[in-house]
Amino acid sequence: MNQGKYIFAQLTDFLPRRVFDRIVQQHNGNKYVRSFTCWNQMLCMVFGQLTARDSMRDLMLSLEAHRSKYYHLGLGRSVSRRNLGKANEKRSCKIFEEFAYVLIEQARKNHYHNDFELEVQGHVYALDSTTIDLCLSVFWWAEFRKSKAGIKLHTLYDVKTCVPSFLHISNASLHDVRVLDMIPL
Repeated sequence: MNQGKYIFAQLTDFLPRRVFDRIVQQHNGNKYVRSFTCWNQMLCMVFGQLTARDSMRDLMLSLEAHRSKYYHLGLGRSVSRRNLGKANEKRSCKIFEEFAYVLIEQARKNHYHNDFELEVQGHVYALDSTTIDLCLSVFWWAEFRKSKAGIKLHTLYDVKTCVPSFLHISNASLHDVRVLDMIPL
């Protein structure tokens, strides 16, 4: 029998809950919500990411296997595919984007210094992008070529701290040079 906290609950204890709640309040994320809050939604998505789930159906099957542990994992009382699907559809993605930037800033402050650190004043950045292919019949809004759809994930990577500093998702045809204008200095 488990005597302590589950590992997932221990990991999520490191997330700054007050900061997240402040961001949710700014965006009215929990307005008209009874039980499945933005925090519960984020924990479900974190669980899916950590367990390498490919789809929402796969995530829900994995979560349903732990139904008796929902409370102890911090997921709330009721997690259903309908709740999670509606939350993903209706809630503002800006809530999670702002929280991600808070976590990135926190990680940059607490980064590990190693023996191979660059002896350069300031920060050294690397900009990279990757194209994610999508099915054109399903993702018609992401048309890339006549018979292909896709999006592009642009990442500005801080080489000294080994933490991404900026992320941008765009149409697959956007060139990296255009993203340089979007990066806040």
